[in-house]
Amino acid sequence: MKDIVKIIAEELGVKDFQVENTVKLIDEGNTIPFIARYRKEATGGLSDEILRNLDDRLNYLRNLEKRKEEITKSIEEQGKMTEEIQKAIENAMTLAEVEDIYRPYKQKKKTRATIAKAKGLEPLSIIIMLQSEKQDIFKIAEKYINPEKEVNSVEEAIAGALDIIAENISDNAKYRKQIKRMCYREGYVVTKASDEEKQTNYEMYYDYKEKINQIPSHRILAINRGEKEEALKVKLDKPEEKIIEYMEKDIIIRKNTI
Repeated sequence: MKDIVKIIAEELGVKDFQVENTVKLIDEGNTIPFIARYRKEATGGLSDEILRNLDDRLNYLRNLEKRKEEITKSIEEQGKMTEEIQKAIENAMTLAEVEDIYRPYKQKKKTRATIAKAKGLEPLSIIIMLQSEKQDIFKIAEKYINPEKEVNSVEEAIAGALDIIAENISDNAKYRKQIKRMCYREGYVVTKASDEEKQTNYEMYYDYKEKINQIPSHRILAINRGEKEEALKVKLDKPEEKIIEYMEKDIIIRKNTI
């Protein structure tokens, strides 16, 4: 609890004792309006708005700690816990970051990648990913043709290997974190009208584009409503060339350390 108290106090710009006393009152079953009106002496006069923000952060951080414990237990039961993974979980500050760490260890339903692995195509995916072979990839892929495992051609073997690579990249917590950061800094929200001839309350977003890290919250809410009401089509323009360049550099570093 001590760490959570300090985090909330720092985020809200209040004293530790104000957070500690408020958390105690919340845990005793008091509502935020009651605390704001009748427990000013305990909270040091925190406003209703600050108390609500405190309550929201308290619930979030407690859920974060609970999820960290669940994920740690799950990875340990699989026998895959390492000091690096443990440290990453402990340092994670958001639920999204924790889930990204856990993603490779989560029990998956059958996917195209798991099917490809069952067909014995994982070694081929590693060869393609590392790009360390000088021999033509189609020649290499011939070795993985196996009609008994429903790999009937070079093209099918390569397609399966690419499915494995795609899932591995998607499951990589480091890639996900960095790509999210790049998208936030350099990506754009782009909106179009679902039907340009139809008049709605969202006409200003019929042909609209704005940087993700500059768009204000009220416009995000409006765009979300417009998409939910099927008045808008929304997509994210990502800095794809820079993402690919980042991943290529990382793969080269990995290849040189093998």
